[in-house]
Amino acid sequence: QVQLAESGGGLVQAGGSLRLSCAASGRTFSNYAMGWFRQAPGKEREFVAAISENGGNTAYANSVKGRFTISRDDGRNTVYLQMNSLKLEDTAVYYCAALRNFYPVGRRESVDYWGQGTQVTVSS
Repeated sequence: QVQLAESGGGLVQAGGSLRLSCAASGRTFSNYAMGWFRQAPGKEREFVAAISENGGNTAYANSVKGRFTISRDDGRNTVYLQMNSLKLEDTAVYYCAALRNFYPVGRRESVDYWGQGTQVTVSS
């Protein structure tokens, strides 16, 4: 079992920044690729970003590329999502995920464990 706990969500104005954190406990964190997904009201949960087991590869949804950065600190068992230049359409609940495989990228079927989610609200 892997337990994931997100933090860092909140209310921010458009153009602002937030950094989400996801602390993992349980099985060996470094064995997992990690990812972030998000779900806006009335929409399906969608892929945002992923990072491979050793941190050497990252992938992003087109909608966040160039604005969001995923990183991991295996010493702290934590994965981060730095979100810059936030837009109204980034408003969603953001979920951390432990992935059994980095490839294929962005597949919900690859998720072994989910966090409980953290709300990000971008205001005008």
